[in-house]
Amino acid sequence: MEVKPNSKKLEALKEYFAGCFTAKGAFDIERFRDMMKDEVDISNEGYSLDFLGKDYANLIASIDTTTVIEPDIEHNEKPENKDSENIYISGDNLDALKHLLKSYAGKVKCIYIDPPYNTGSDGFVYNDKFRFTPEELEKKLSIDEDEAKRILDLTSRGSSTHSAWLMFMSPRLQLARELLSKDGVIFISIDDNEQANLKLLCDYVFGEECFISSFIWKKRQQPDSRTKNGASIDHDYLLCYGRKENDGIRGKLSDMSKYSNPDNDPRGDWMSDNMVGLATESQRPNLHYELENPATGIVYACPPTGWRYDRKHMKELISNNEVLWPSDPNGRPRRKKFAKDLQSEYTGFSSVFDTVYSSQGTRELTELFDGNDYFDFPKPVDYIQQIVKQGVAPTTGSEVIVMDFFSGSATTAHAVMKANIDAEKQIKYILVQWKEKYAEQSDAYKAGYRTIDEIGQERIRRAAAKIREENPLFAGDLGFKHYTLRDVSDNVLDKLKKFDPKQSGFANNMLEEFGRETVLETWKVRDGYGMNAKMEEVQLADYTAYQCGDHLYLTDEGMSDEAITTLVEKYGDQSAWGPHYVVLFGYSFNFGATDALKKNLPLLNEGEKQIKINIDIRY
Repeated sequence: MEVKPNSKKLEALKEYFAGCFTAKGAFDIERFRDMMKDEVDISNEGYSLDFLGKDYANLIASIDTTTVIEPDIEHNEKPENKDSENIYISGDNLDALKHLLKSYAGKVKCIYIDPPYNTGSDGFVYNDKFRFTPEELEKKLSIDEDEAKRILDLTSRGSSTHSAWLMFMSPRLQLARELLSKDGVIFISIDDNEQANLKLLCDYVFGEECFISSFIWKKRQQPDSRTKNGASIDHDYLLCYGRKENDGIRGKLSDMSKYSNPDNDPRGDWMSDNMVGLATESQRPNLHYELENPATGIVYACPPTGWRYDRKHMKELISNNEVLWPSDPNGRPRRKKFAKDLQSEYTGFSSVFDTVYSSQGTRELTELFDGNDYFDFPKPVDYIQQIVKQGVAPTTGSEVIVMDFFSGSATTAHAVMKANIDAEKQIKYILVQWKEKYAEQSDAYKAGYRTIDEIGQERIRRAAAKIREENPLFAGDLGFKHYTLRDVSDNVLDKLKKFDPKQSGFANNMLEEFGRETVLETWKVRDGYGMNAKMEEVQLADYTAYQCGDHLYLTDEGMSDEAITTLVEKYGDQSAWGPHYVVLFGYSFNFGATDALKKNLPLLNEGEKQIKINIDIRY
């Protein structure tokens, strides 16, 4: 199927508004207007963002990635990492987002990104790996030859114009939007160079009604006298948008089913909330004391980790009738948490950000790297930590994911780990960083770091060690799994073109070219299981298959008749085992083996277990 700039949008329209398409597949806007006229006020204002390459950006967002996911096996098997659910990806973030969408669409609670500001001195230039001819673009985008050449010139010569920056950001934001959960939010750091354009772009991608706020971060303590126009620029912007029209960041999307008012409290609905201190706070002596119910005289022992509040705060809760007293002296008093407080609980950005300066980020990073300055202008951990806490609270569900696909020095990972020290739910992170090379004359290169993602990974390791040392009782996740996105080489592509599945055998073993682990990792993400899903070995006579969820993966050559028979018998036995999808690495299977599987597995549909098996041959 030919990919066009708006392919995904057209698919969505066909799904829900099939009657608005003509026999030739054209979308009839008048039918749509007529269908929706009583439901939606369709504006005729005609206002929109426009820039050179806008349709090209939509096209790029629609094209699937050709990269594969290569796991860092040695790193991932280390004790501190093997059970970790944090993810660090080295590679182009556009490719990463396309991979991640297949497993994480609608699952990310908070995204923070610090993209290039396009200042003229921050190194931003637009380059992409897509290679179209002017004729191809004319056809795909329905534009004339002159405009096609201008777009291709923009993509190939390393432009840093406003149009180039918007063309770079647009597909990434489109994909990021699809990753956000229904109550998810995205925060984007930016300065004056592209702030206005970014606001218009986000209105276009997320919708104006999804705009939450443009926060101001006062990043500089002292005036900056170096500016050309004499104005001291001491702030950055932080744009915030939701996944849909909501006020989620202020708490309205929390699980309100937990709130009720059984005692007719005039303050409204409330829920019972824990007052036992976290393990990380157990060393604070002011949190350790017995608690007495002034009405009954019952004394409750101090929990091993202490209370969550000191005596003064606890006294205020008691006097305000906010403590729930159990009748059993061995029980644990809890507190009333009022729904009305959600509105104010998750606000206060400016009051926090005014006290966190950018110099703090540089100091934090140099301290971690023994006084060495390897990265320009890292964000402060406290600043990102406040964003993370604001972005994930309130939240529902058991899985809380924070993403940063312009990871840089990995401040976001550091902030998430620190936020988890005091969090009731453990937050997981997914970070993406392009393997941007350091110049040979740089201090980082001389210290042995070749790319920025290497600095990011090392920063996480050092920050984790510091957190572990300062919080010995903290049992949270301080490791991470590492993956690299790898382009398929021209040499491999040439071999793929020569492959004929009808011939028995294939001179070049393509599994060795890719690597079995890379094939399996790429497949399980493609099939929606995510990077943390476990892959189990399934022994079929002398052949090893691999199972993840409802998929059975056959990757290796040499699947014998005995192995096929064993597979059929395993499906037919009385156990509950029976994945519905059998996936073959086509290059490893000759015509005979493929034909045998196709003939035998579908017969199981007629057995007692009535398993419908789908055979998927992938090349």
